[in-house]
Amino acid sequence: MAASKPNLPINRRSANITQGKARASNRSMFYGMGYTESDFDKPMVGVANGHSTITPCNSGLQKLADAAVAGIQEAGGNAQTFGTPTISDGMAMGTEGMKYSLVSREVISDCVETCVQGQWMDGCVVIGGCDKNMPGGMMGMLRANVPSIYVYGGTIEPGCLHGCDLNIVSVFEAVGANAAGKISDQELKDIEQHAIPGTGSCGGMYTANTMSSAFEALGMSLPYSSTMANPHSEKVDSARESAKVLIEAIKQDIKPRDIVTRKSIENAVAVIMAVGGSTNAVLHFLAIAHAAGVEWTIDDFERMRKKVPVFCDMKPSGKYLAVDLHKAGGIPQVMKMLLNAGLLHGDCLTITGKTIAETLKDVPDQPRADQDVIRPFNQPLYDEGHLAILKGNLSPEGSVAKITGLKNPVMTGPARVFEDEQSALDAILAGKIKAGDVMVLRYLGPKGGPGMPEMLAPTSALIGEGLGESVGLITDGRFSGGTWGMVVGHVAPEAAAGGNIALIQEGDSITIDAHQLLLQLNVPEAELAQRRAAWKAPKPRYTRGVQAKFAFNASSASRGAVLDDFPQN
Repeated sequence: MAASKPNLPINRRSANITQGKARASNRSMFYGMGYTESDFDKPMVGVANGHSTITPCNSGLQKLADAAVAGIQEAGGNAQTFGTPTISDGMAMGTEGMKYSLVSREVISDCVETCVQGQWMDGCVVIGGCDKNMPGGMMGMLRANVPSIYVYGGTIEPGCLHGCDLNIVSVFEAVGANAAGKISDQELKDIEQHAIPGTGSCGGMYTANTMSSAFEALGMSLPYSSTMANPHSEKVDSARESAKVLIEAIKQDIKPRDIVTRKSIENAVAVIMAVGGSTNAVLHFLAIAHAAGVEWTIDDFERMRKKVPVFCDMKPSGKYLAVDLHKAGGIPQVMKMLLNAGLLHGDCLTITGKTIAETLKDVPDQPRADQDVIRPFNQPLYDEGHLAILKGNLSPEGSVAKITGLKNPVMTGPARVFEDEQSALDAILAGKIKAGDVMVLRYLGPKGGPGMPEMLAPTSALIGEGLGESVGLITDGRFSGGTWGMVVGHVAPEAAAGGNIALIQEGDSITIDAHQLLLQLNVPEAELAQRRAAWKAPKPRYTRGVQAKFAFNASSASRGAVLDDFPQN
């Protein structure tokens, strides 16, 4: 339990601002917004509101921001709201706009850090929904390092057609099925119109729900909050309660870097493995650890994978959605099982001031028998985790493969090389990709894309065509959390940095072997040396603006693709 620190000032602006004219000027601005003399003894608490009408993920956030403001005021604080942007991965997928998705993670983190530090706030509630809202908000909180809490916008409820649940990935897979002649144009249209019934983030254990679950395990959000549905009233209640908890954390001076440690990141990654979470969690937790100043490498994910079984049956490779996990006991039930198995650090601090073990004290040891979303620990879907780190001459720094749902995650086949996503998708839909092929999508990494776009359209098309397990796909770009199949992403070094993926030629033999953790180009080193000598780096796709800045500064995907990975003296 964190010790209370009552002698600390809870308003750092009043405690640190210079006296006289500067202080008077500072206060006069607040008087213009309706503040009174007594307000200056209260903590000033930022509410980073990701509300927008860009995407269903974020269009339901305003009610949560309003609830957080009310909670701050009820607990004796002053709320200072500011906005953060979002990019809808689902809407941008397959377009040039997808290249701005990962860029938005950095913009969001900059927004949070800038507003909290620039306005000298005493604490911060970050509210977000879509994928990059999650790591972006967390990175900003860690950089600012004032007491903070994350409020997830909540998952979406499932769509329904002919009695069957639908979600966003259903649409992408239906495109491939339609191209293969398996469903009609009308059936495709029906799926498209029924997949998204309202507000909330994509419903499977895709990136948003993966990150929200991990944040709960990390101790930076309230128990059960990560799997609540946005339309439900409990989500509003949780936002209000989160704000009240934050005011107490300000009084106790519990900061993000007190909570986010190597041990708590291990807790988060254990949960990611147990629920079958998104490959994007690897990239984002490398970046989160960097922001926290915690030593954490891509090899740590492989270390955790070998210890933690997958015992939640979640989409995209399983059956259930986040709303089903919530009904089955949510992340606390998953965490309690991991704790009992010795796979969770119970002494880690949470934002409530309680430890993980104290938080989980009253959670049942076993999942309820009337559900099969959370399986008994001794009856997992897979004995080891699903996010494998593959290395070899194609990825000496590492690459990420999701290996659940595959009967045999081993193949060797001829390379089919593509320099962009659209041409790869066109080849799939035109029936030019055959069983046994290994598709190579390159120059799509942090620098080459730039922005490391997701490849959900081609991977979903492969599933729709019935090629999900018989065609391999490797890329220096990313995958959606909704992707599954014989796919390997985050290949590092990337093509634009001169990685060996840039040297692959059409027809080269490539081996993907998740058992041996191998990604190998079966070409003699002497031949590769000749190709390397002839290779020239491509000209930047962007020379001005945010994309140019991202491409210039982005680190390797193996280090989180962060923009501030500078040499330390």
